[in-house]
Amino acid sequence: MVHPRGRPSKGRQVIEIRRIEDKPRRQVTFTKRRTGLFKKASELSILTGASVAVVVFSEAKRLYAFAEPSLDAVLRCYAPAPVHDYEPEALRRAADEAKAEVAAEEARLRDVAGKITQAMAAGRRFWWEAEVDALGEAELPEFVRALGKLRGAVERRRSDAMLSAQLPKQP
Repeated sequence: MVHPRGRPSKGRQVIEIRRIEDKPRRQVTFTKRRTGLFKKASELSILTGASVAVVVFSEAKRLYAFAEPSLDAVLRCYAPAPVHDYEPEALRRAADEAKAEVAAEEARLRDVAGKITQAMAAGRRFWWEAEVDALGEAELPEFVRALGKLRGAVERRRSDAMLSAQLPKQP
């Protein structure tokens, strides 16, 4: 296989399956492999009509899931809920735990927003002009997500403007 710039590329290679010690490289590998796993699960479901559920927990304890038709439907079909899940006290405890998790996540997001605001150098008016090097590991994914939302909004606005410029003026 030849690279477009004239040098030979590495192409697909067999790698030794072992833990990747370099954390950024490990994160990239996790993301790519997770995407590939979910794609394969989707293809399996489409091709065979099978009910599929894949749940992955990242090193950072984040949950990623793919399911067809839905995670709830697959779990209810193949893993019936234990009896204690329907007891009022268990439901109350589960609701309290969920509320605590939501409150913790909201606090984390407020902290992230504060750090992004701090990372903005004097003279910069907008949050997207923040000094990226000043952001920590926890803030970067949120910053990237916010930039993606901003980009989508700008693209929609541009498309709307182009569409309205092409429409004939009404008398």
